[in-house]
Amino acid sequence: MAKRNKIADALQVLGELAMPRAQQNDRSALCLLALLNLTQEKPWAAAKDPLLGITPMMQFARDHFGKQYAPNTRETFRRQTMH
Repeated sequence: MAKRNKIADALQVLGELAMPRAQQNDRSALCLLALLNLTQEKPWAAAKDPLLGITPMMQFARDHFGKQYAPNTRETFRRQTMH
């Protein structure tokens, strides 16, 4: 349940930042969490700013939130989330 709560929190942040509707989804929320290095057990106050590429963000989602993305979705991450 904590995994979902952190993702829901990130979705709320994306909404409050007025991100386009197309970027208000779990994939974007997981990218935000990866870019802040926030795992499910870390509080928001522990946010960092590591420099990450797309593949490490996908690995972060897998390792910390159990979301497995196929390697061929890397371009989807880049075009539909990070742009």
